[in-house]
Amino acid sequence: MTATRYSRISCAALSAFAAACTLAACTVGPDYRGAPAVAPEAANAASFLRTPAQGVTPARAPSQWWLVLNDPQLNTLIEAALAHNPDVRAAQARLRASRAQLQQQRAAELPKVGASAAAIRLRQPDLSALTSSGSSSGQGGASGGGPVTFYTAGFDASWEIDLFGGTRRAVEAASDEADAVNADLADTQVSLAAEVAQAYIDLRDEQQRLAIAQRTAQLQQEMLTLTEQRRAGGTAAEVDVERLTTQVENTRSTITPLAAQVEISLDQLAVLTGKAPGALDAELATAQPLPALPASVPVSDPTTMLAQRPDIRAAERRLASSNAQIGEHVADFLPKLTLFGDLGFSAAEPGHLFRKSNFSWVGAPYLQWNVFDFGRTLGAVRGAQASRDEAEAHYEKAVLAALQDANASLSRYGYQREHLVTLQKVQVSAERSATLMRQRYRAGASSLVDLLDTQRTEFAAQQNVVSGQADLLKDFVSLQKSLGLGWQTTTTATAETAATPG
Repeated sequence: MTATRYSRISCAALSAFAAACTLAACTVGPDYRGAPAVAPEAANAASFLRTPAQGVTPARAPSQWWLVLNDPQLNTLIEAALAHNPDVRAAQARLRASRAQLQQQRAAELPKVGASAAAIRLRQPDLSALTSSGSSSGQGGASGGGPVTFYTAGFDASWEIDLFGGTRRAVEAASDEADAVNADLADTQVSLAAEVAQAYIDLRDEQQRLAIAQRTAQLQQEMLTLTEQRRAGGTAAEVDVERLTTQVENTRSTITPLAAQVEISLDQLAVLTGKAPGALDAELATAQPLPALPASVPVSDPTTMLAQRPDIRAAERRLASSNAQIGEHVADFLPKLTLFGDLGFSAAEPGHLFRKSNFSWVGAPYLQWNVFDFGRTLGAVRGAQASRDEAEAHYEKAVLAALQDANASLSRYGYQREHLVTLQKVQVSAERSATLMRQRYRAGASSLVDLLDTQRTEFAAQQNVVSGQADLLKDFVSLQKSLGLGWQTTTTATAETAATPG
């Protein structure tokens, strides 16, 4: 082949490549214009609808909200759960799988190149013997030759030119889906941090109420012993002893279910942190007070909340992915151009394989166009459009649910603060009344019935205050979860790095 012919082939190849690149600049299908506006008046408001007058501050809340409770054990439990919980590990695996799928889609934009080599050895049949059977050996024709060996080596390549952007739309859809799965991981972390905190609060609540019940039962037993002594001395009636005995047993009856709930909460915390039930008993079995809430809780505005909630980001990214899938199917209406090429050497001797005279090449553009598919492509496009509409509805639902969740959480938190203040006032009054009544009873100035009544009121008030404090803490946790907090942590960043393919 002369230099002129090489030049012509090169020019033709470059011209074809340039034309393909020009066509590839075209991308069919609708471009993504962003998510639709949902409840713009509420979403863009300066504050939430149900923000309480006291107890909250309009400011950006910290992501690691549990740190404001100043409870080292709670901090350790949440960090352990974010690192070792099976749900988080499963979400991280799904993220790696989605990124691997994105890597596959991106590779589809590039050529496929393969190499091959073969050594073929064959023996042909003796055709002359078949045609001249029966003739004498002296008249026999040429006999079949010995085995023939044939050597070949080469490279082949194929490249589907993305003329109308179908492959690019597939890459876009895979990238958006990977972002959605990443948001799913963050949403799992948000829910997990809240679940661990609520289980920890339940544990401390149950331990506190158990301690109150045990202490109350001990005081009532002392009162029963004193009354029995008085009965023996003739200064107390049998009915008084029976009444006190009933009260002691009623108080003790509350101890058993509380002790069972403590064990259940310990096992729940162990499982949430990725450990076997019972693994945290030695660490958490000792009763500790409930975490202390700060005087005021920072609460961001609705716009910030919607931007940082992972479930909304996941819904928005899936909307973008479904929009890209429409273009991926629209491209099937149009022709597909694939370039095939093969470079090879073949020879009968290994030492002659790579001689110039044994070189061969093949180049072929292949145009394919499904002109008549009887509605298959149209059905795929319409299905993708319906999926896009469904994803848009899911996004709108996620935004509305987030606004409702935040407003409801703020409302519960505000009212629970007021309710706790009332319960604390009742407790102070009940304790004062019980103390006075015990003094009067010992002095013989009041009846046992009055004493029992004030003791029951005191015990109930103490239990109600502890439960009210726990409920307020859990409402605080629910509020942080509704704001989409708890995933922007050091543990999350480490997991993201580990999940990113090299």
